Amino acid sequence: MDKLFKSRMDVNTARQVFLDSVQPLKGIESVLIEVADNRILASEVCSEQNVPHYKRSAMDGFAVRAEDTLSASPASPIILKLTEEEVVQNTCQRVHTGSAMPAGADAVVMLEDSRLMKGAVEITAQVHPNKHVGEIGEDVIAGDMLFEPGHQLRPGDLAVLGSIGIRDIEVYHRPLIAIIPTGEEVMPRGTLLNPGEIWETNSLMTASYVRKFGAVPRISDIVTDNYELLRQAILAGSDADMLIISGGTSVGERDLVPSVIAEIGELLVHGIAISPGKPTALGIVNQKPVLCMPGYPVAGLVALLVFGKDAIQKLGHIPKKPEIIIRLPLKYKITSRQGYQTYVRVRIVDNMVEPLMTSGAGILSSVAKADGYVVVPPNIEGYGAGTEVDVMLF
Repeated sequence: MDKLFKSRMDVNTARQVFLDSVQPLKGIESVLIEVADNRILASEVCSEQNVPHYKRSAMDGFAVRAEDTLSASPASPIILKLTEEEVVQNTCQRVHTGSAMPAGADAVVMLEDSRLMKGAVEITAQVHPNKHVGEIGEDVIAGDMLFEPGHQLRPGDLAVLGSIGIRDIEVYHRPLIAIIPTGEEVMPRGTLLNPGEIWETNSLMTASYVRKFGAVPRISDIVTDNYELLRQAILAGSDADMLIISGGTSVGERDLVPSVIAEIGELLVHGIAISPGKPTALGIVNQKPVLCMPGYPVAGLVALLVFGKDAIQKLGHIPKKPEIIIRLPLKYKITSRQGYQTYVRVRIVDNMVEPLMTSGAGILSSVAKADGYVVVPPNIEGYGAGTEVDVMLF
């Protein structure tokens, strides 16, 4: 099979070539903060007001003048008269957490340090000025720059936006990803299958990952291995921000996708030193990046994780997050193809790593059984039992 590929580009070079062809989207929209979770800010956010905009009590208790509590203790309480007016000498006012501080008061005595009497309060603890008092602008000061462009909004961020009076926010458009499943043998799910036919599931898995990456998937109908039909489908799909084509990338008579890409656009890469996923092709059509994944589901998933994720995130200005990685010892050895960057499906049992498969790119259930994968570099032949390895968790 290797002889049929003119060359095999190394993974890092292929990824960089592909990413260099991707231009971040410029489209911006305004959305309500209620639906802005995980969206990417397109402009900076500065507060136009203080939060809080008033002095407030930070405790349930009594607002006092701190000087009136000097020497107060459980053994020697000080009695202050309750008032509903301005707090003056030897008076106090009942306050709740978040209440505005009454005029004249500069501190709060907690309920635990007081005893309520008829019309008065025994204060059993001394407080200093501003004790248990939230100052104006304690949370946010007017003029503060809270978020920069490119920030990915989280639930806590949305609450902060709401606290400064923002109702809608400018965010970048989510990338629209056209997903085109291809092949003579794949059928719509639910149809009656004949020998040699399988239900099409690659688009289902791909669309789910596309959503996880922060984009919007659009799945087209299955396209058979016909040059003109593939050409029409790919051109039609190029109205999206990126295309992901599943199947038809190898070197058989019916593997026509790379040839179509080369004719109507630019084929950047075809054949990568990655296992599984060697037939992966990368290209451009109508200035839109195109990821051509192998039809075997595991190989397609590897191609999606290695090349699709970064491209989608660059399109959508989505910040890269660190992979979730744990380091554990291997229970059994891992073998790999020398000269290929190998992605080995593994599961974790009793804090040890068990390899599931190093081959079998068509065994879809191996992905469902796996907790993650181990990457074996191309310059080594594998890892022995007991070796500590990094597991990238799904």
